Amino acid sequence: MFESLKTRPADGILALMQMYKDDPRPTKIDLGVGVYKDATGLTPIMRAVKAAEHQLWEAQDSKVYTGLAGDPAFSDAMIDLVMRDAVPRDSVAAVATPGGTGAVRQAFELIQMARSDARVFVSDPTWPNHLSILGYLGIEVVNYRYFDEDTRGVDFDGMIEDIKTARAGDVVLLHGCCHNPTGANLNMTEWRAVVDVLLETGAVPMIDIAYQGFGDGLEEDAAATRLVASSVPECLIAASCSKNFGIYRERTGLLMAVSQNTEARKLHQDTLAFLNRQNFSFPPDHGARLVTMILNDDALKADWMAELEEVRSSMLGLRSQLAGELQQLSGSDRFGFLAQHRGMFSRLGTTPDKVVEMREKHGIYMVSDSRMNIAGLNEHTIPILAKAIIDAGV
Repeated sequence: MFESLKTRPADGILALMQMYKDDPRPTKIDLGVGVYKDATGLTPIMRAVKAAEHQLWEAQDSKVYTGLAGDPAFSDAMIDLVMRDAVPRDSVAAVATPGGTGAVRQAFELIQMARSDARVFVSDPTWPNHLSILGYLGIEVVNYRYFDEDTRGVDFDGMIEDIKTARAGDVVLLHGCCHNPTGANLNMTEWRAVVDVLLETGAVPMIDIAYQGFGDGLEEDAAATRLVASSVPECLIAASCSKNFGIYRERTGLLMAVSQNTEARKLHQDTLAFLNRQNFSFPPDHGARLVTMILNDDALKADWMAELEEVRSSMLGLRSQLAGELQQLSGSDRFGFLAQHRGMFSRLGTTPDKVVEMREKHGIYMVSDSRMNIAGLNEHTIPILAKAIIDAGV
């Protein structure tokens, strides 16, 4: 049976991680892995998470399965965090999933089940796993222009022109905030124009929101998702708790199906639960339980929000410092986009050969498309990175 298996292409980021580990230089910098790191290079457990875990350890008296959809209290807490009162609660069906990736996978399977001929419009570039899962499922992908390599901002006119070619029943995949891998985001005026196109074409939006709280703030980062959900007949939303709660390994995510036809909610809920059953049965609960405890406890929530704001402010500070250092070295404002981008990532907009040059000469490890994790920096490594960028002629 197994003789017919073929070797799969190596994951570029995992290969980059190994190269970084093997590099003996003490000044090497890891900007490849998509996890938040503090100034010491540690991905810490947040204070509120630690406190909630202690409470859970003392109070929990069973490890029995949750329901197929996960604990309803988790869904309620996350729907409130992401949506607030943008849509009525009875218009949202939701299931817990193994991380944001699990939510994305379930959404794509739901699309395939509901409309086998649907095409999924995906930003160019996007998170590589979007394309990997869509390819594995055999769903047709249509790229739409997104990143302008010259301005390092959004090619909004190109984006609009491309998504206008979507048909009713197609899906347009959008990043709710902190676009991965570019860091370039739409403003609210542009989001309203996207909504107008969706209404005009009849395409269904799917929003992947993995970084709420990492960009401009918890409420600000959710504004676009709320606008879309409240404006269109139906949409899908995949949310992750990995980054903003720092619980990467607990695999905590939520898939929401929103419809203005509230009578369809039971069908949607039953279908989402069915998909969970086929893929992994009952979703993991530990991370979901911690998130629920934090969001439903005033003291824990306040502490979590304060620490999340510290994380966000730290990344903004690193962005400003790097842009300032590059301005000083280059004598120009051409790197000002770094301070304007939001979230963990920015894309330099340079060539793979210059990425290799920075790695070989300076020990700067970033993926070949020049996406770099801003959270992998600190005040001491920023001058090293800035010099490498200038020396490579980026």
